[in-house]
Amino acid sequence: MSAENSQENRPVILTGDRTTGPLHLGHYVGSLKNRVALQETHEQFLLLADAQALTDNAHDPEKVRRNVMEVALDYLAVGIDPQKSFICVQSLLPALAELTMLYLNFVTVARLERNPTVKDEIRLRGFERDIPAGFLCYPVAQAVDITAFRATLVPVGEDQAPMIEQSNEVVRRINRQAGRDVLPEARALIPNVGRLPGVDGKAKMSKSQGNAIALSASADEISQAVRMMYTDPNHLRASDPGTVEGNVVFSYLDAFGTDRAAVEELKAHYRRGGLGDMKVKRRLEDILQALLGPIRERRAALAQDPGYVLSVLRDGTRKARERTQQTFEDVREALGLFRL
Repeated sequence: MSAENSQENRPVILTGDRTTGPLHLGHYVGSLKNRVALQETHEQFLLLADAQALTDNAHDPEKVRRNVMEVALDYLAVGIDPQKSFICVQSLLPALAELTMLYLNFVTVARLERNPTVKDEIRLRGFERDIPAGFLCYPVAQAVDITAFRATLVPVGEDQAPMIEQSNEVVRRINRQAGRDVLPEARALIPNVGRLPGVDGKAKMSKSQGNAIALSASADEISQAVRMMYTDPNHLRASDPGTVEGNVVFSYLDAFGTDRAAVEELKAHYRRGGLGDMKVKRRLEDILQALLGPIRERRAALAQDPGYVLSVLRDGTRKARERTQQTFEDVREALGLFRL
């Protein structure tokens, strides 16, 4: 049975990633793991957000173009099933650009600048007042992405929740202007595991910060990343009591350790002393190698058949184009725009 026929009348999910580089463990724990599970019960669209990636990468469009395939490979490798989910390319959906022009009239610059997620990203990138207009309007573009697919559920990390809130504000303004409910509101689906820190312990795991473990990381790269992880700087000897809070290794064990009792025992042992950092790191490395090894192998096999990956993108983008174009027509009619 095709994805198109099997998902009628299911709740709609819209999610996706900017195509600025291969995905990493932060993406996996923050969203990808949920997406694989939710495709069994929802109609799911995964957006390869190449147009949004240009908002701060316009100087390097080749990087953005190249990573469309890289992110698609990551999706398929972790278990996204094109018979159950639609993977689509943002820049090939013209209705999104047309809706963005309309939505920009329903939000102010001041409101965009107050968005906590935008403020954090502006600070991280050092834009200050030299902000690309496309980047400042990112929340509007995301509101378009969500509503164009008529999504009611958006799996995101906690740091993205303000984006969903702002999207719903736009929805309410458009519905109020139209005098009826043209667009549905969406809710954020936030994973139980909090934001995954980078291996350096200084910020969230991020491609741009260079502190991430890619889903395609080799066995040696995983080993090296675990070895350099921040622990407790005051835990100088194995016999010393150590601190778990703020310790990156234990943050990762909480996120990826499936044996909860074993993780809690490690924490207790570390706190009372007698457990060295390298032993804890070896436990974490075993867990990550077991998780990422099969993903890496599936990804390598898929990369040998780019024609198949392209066919998945064509099929998903065709379905997405139909859905988003219909939403554009509905919004256009609801706002009473001129017709010939």
